[in-house]
Amino acid sequence: MSDLPWDDVAYFFDPNLMGSLPDMRVPGASVEDWQTLLDLVGERGWKCQYSEGETVLPVPRAETVLSRPADAEYPELRVWPSTEVLAIFRFHAPEEIDFDMDLRELQGQERLDLFCSFLRDIGRRLGKPVLMDPEGDYGHPVLGFDVEAERVVRLAEPPPVAGPPKR
Repeated sequence: MSDLPWDDVAYFFDPNLMGSLPDMRVPGASVEDWQTLLDLVGERGWKCQYSEGETVLPVPRAETVLSRPADAEYPELRVWPSTEVLAIFRFHAPEEIDFDMDLRELQGQERLDLFCSFLRDIGRRLGKPVLMDPEGDYGHPVLGFDVEAERVVRLAEPPPVAGPPKR
């Protein structure tokens, strides 16, 4: 069973309305949560690639990445939960796991189910919400993994659909 029916959330996956790269985040994180995420990627066998700037390197321990000097090359972890879908994790701060997913890769019920499964895997392992804010609208989540419900839920309502003009 799907967490969300596509028809109920398609609005939130429209790149023209939400931005193509919404802000995905796990608030209230720690270095240990980052390491748990890195361990999850390995356990699930998701294809991944860690890089610092243009240099591809083996995936380090979270404490190593998060304690790098401010002027060091920019680190990121690319994770493919499927061959068609990419998540890019950015190591900005230990307090929040921050990543992007391209809405153009998440169209239709099958891809929505994959997206929900990915967020569920992360949220369940960390025991924390995983939120999606429209691109550039940080702090206003529209969807997310709800820890108590143990599924991805809608956190905002799409605007009402305009009906025929009133006479």
